[in-house]
Amino acid sequence: MSSVQTIAVSAAEADLRLDRWFKRHYPDLSHGRLEKLLRTGQVRVDGRRAQSNMRLEAGQQIRVPPLGEAPARPPRAASLTVSDAEARALQAAVLYKDDDVLALDKPPGLAVQGGTGLNRHLDGMLDALRFEAAERPRLVHRLDRDTSGVLLLARHAQAAAELAAAFRRKDCRKIYWAIVVGVPKPERGRVELALAKLPGRAGERMELDEAGKPAVTEYRVVDRAGRQAAWLELAPLTGRTHQLRAHCAALGTPILGDAKYGGAGAFLGLPGMARRLHLHARSIRLPRPDGRWIEVSAPAPPHLVEDGRSLGFEMERRRPDLG
Repeated sequence: MSSVQTIAVSAAEADLRLDRWFKRHYPDLSHGRLEKLLRTGQVRVDGRRAQSNMRLEAGQQIRVPPLGEAPARPPRAASLTVSDAEARALQAAVLYKDDDVLALDKPPGLAVQGGTGLNRHLDGMLDALRFEAAERPRLVHRLDRDTSGVLLLARHAQAAAELAAAFRRKDCRKIYWAIVVGVPKPERGRVELALAKLPGRAGERMELDEAGKPAVTEYRVVDRAGRQAAWLELAPLTGRTHQLRAHCAALGTPILGDAKYGGAGAFLGLPGMARRLHLHARSIRLPRPDGRWIEVSAPAPPHLVEDGRSLGFEMERRRPDLG
């Protein structure tokens, strides 16, 4: 692009942050260069200077200066070749579908997005979940690779904006199940410990830090195996990376199988017990613009049910009920 453009914000882009609007339309534009353009007043919204975190409104006019040859439209997310068997498995994992929203029962071990060394990830396989729709579904939140359970997808851009706004307003109610090593005291409570990303090459990790971002989790012991282990219901009131894993470790009861946050103390050493993360996104409840509410639950995965049963927990018979 070699001349100044003025582009109107579409209805589907309402409530999108300005920096994310640029990421959609000009994916080759670096964040650093965008910040410089904003500081120098070359990018404006309705003729006024703006900041990258500004929330846009439908109909606003964005002044875009010459940016070289950056594409004016975002490319489609890179698609992977999906076998017929993989497509059938993904479609069979759909828990809920309407014109706007898909809810998927994500299996443990499937990465939601790509990264170093990841050849298979859900984001690259979303064409298998079009179901004849004009657009491929869009991710609106994420789960860790080893966490199973309910994952929401938007079926078009407007639905993505609406769901993002609902998450930001904290209108969505999410419940997770976890098996933890030990039993927290008290057995029902609220964890309010800020989290910050720990720098390093060991992979993404959060640490407790008063200067970090606020993070709040409600928890309740559903059942316990003496002092050895407990089944928890967890309700994150904020959505920080690894929040539940860090907060459970801070309680002194790391999630079973979570070596990253619990080290050797995250394992029970019982024969036949899976050496994997025992964390499951059990349910989500969210409002829709027409006044309806959607509530979707995902059954616990086999390793959680089987290891829970060996500890005396009957997960397959219990519904979430954290107050």
